[in-house]
Amino acid sequence: MGYIILSNIRTYSFHGCMDEEEKIGAEFRTDLKVKTNMKKAAETDDLAYGLDYTRLNEIVIEEMKIRAKLMETVAARIIDHIMQEFDNAQKVEVKITKLNPPVGGNIEAVSVLMKKRR
Repeated sequence: MGYIILSNIRTYSFHGCMDEEEKIGAEFRTDLKVKTNMKKAAETDDLAYGLDYTRLNEIVIEEMKIRAKLMETVAARIIDHIMQEFDNAQKVEVKITKLNPPVGGNIEAVSVLMKKRR
């Protein structure tokens, strides 16, 4: 077993409960960690037996484009999309971070972290 890890996938998205968040959007960072059996991929040097991290990145970007009020909703969609598309994904962990959230204070970021396993 091993992990494919994508760090700091940057998007500009429109997630949030406030009207202004829907209109002006915000910067987000997404980190992804996917557990998979890497034995056959390592032995064969064939991507058909691995997880295509280019596709994993595309899934994150696709799901971040679909507006939601809650980051939890987006994280769950990313996890479900990956589990549906990759049978060899044993566990998926997603962390979504909103930079400079409008929470009425001096806060750099707020994050949600969700995990799911088969």
